[in-house]
Amino acid sequence: MAPATGDKLVIAISSRALFDLDASHEVYEQDGLEAYSRYQIEREDQPLEPGEAFPMVQKLLRINEMLGESAPVEVVLTSRNSADTGLRVFNSIQHYGLNIERAAFCGGESPYRYITAFGTHLFLSTEAEDVRHALEHGIAAATLVSKRGSTSDSEQLRFAFDGDAVIFSDEAERVYKQDGLAAFQDSEQAAAHEPLSGGPFKPFLAALQRIQREFSATESPIRTALVTARSAPAHERVIRTLRAWNIRIDESIFLGGLNKTEFLRAYQADVFFDDQQQHCDLASDHIATGHVPHGIANQ
Repeated sequence: MAPATGDKLVIAISSRALFDLDASHEVYEQDGLEAYSRYQIEREDQPLEPGEAFPMVQKLLRINEMLGESAPVEVVLTSRNSADTGLRVFNSIQHYGLNIERAAFCGGESPYRYITAFGTHLFLSTEAEDVRHALEHGIAAATLVSKRGSTSDSEQLRFAFDGDAVIFSDEAERVYKQDGLAAFQDSEQAAAHEPLSGGPFKPFLAALQRIQREFSATESPIRTALVTARSAPAHERVIRTLRAWNIRIDESIFLGGLNKTEFLRAYQADVFFDDQQQHCDLASDHIATGHVPHGIANQ
């Protein structure tokens, strides 16, 4: 039996995020569950094509190979399939040599209720309702909305995060939404020395930081970037907040409302997380993008 997850970074990922199950899902939508089950069982020895999160998972699991016995990453598969129809998924995992041992096949039910039990730091799914439930239970979660994974040849895994309502709480964003930009800038400047509260992705970022500390800054297999619409003078509170948390962000890009997509491409992001649907839509044609349905922008 494998050891408990302990202090590992635990990523729970849905089968539809890991593999391309669009054709299978279309059979389900058009012909129902019985036809879907037949379709999957008849093809259970045919490997599925990689999904949009597949490159990210490959890079995460490669970290375990680099660190040997300490193996700091655990990837857990979650699925609405039954174990019977899910056999094709596990056969595909074996085909690609992915070291994924744990799974929850929920027979048509939502798998979110097992997310906490697995000790999950991040949950990725194509089911928005499951993602919302995970966020409500205090788990960093995002709905993958793109049709594209990373095409980077680099083995380094590059995460990009929005700030407000993702890494940080939405307390500042609420001021902006309710009172406008000038009030937001004044409020943030006045509170520059007061750390922001943590958002849903703070624990995940801290878990990434623990792995980064195993390597020198120049050799780390993980790189992080804050890509935010904030600009000066609202930058100071963000910098001081991360300092108070003792969390390092490798790159911080303050865009003052510019389109994030070209900056994400220049950074060569593998995956990008944002609470604003508009930013996700713009980035999703180029980068694996996770919408975080949290905060005032999603109410």
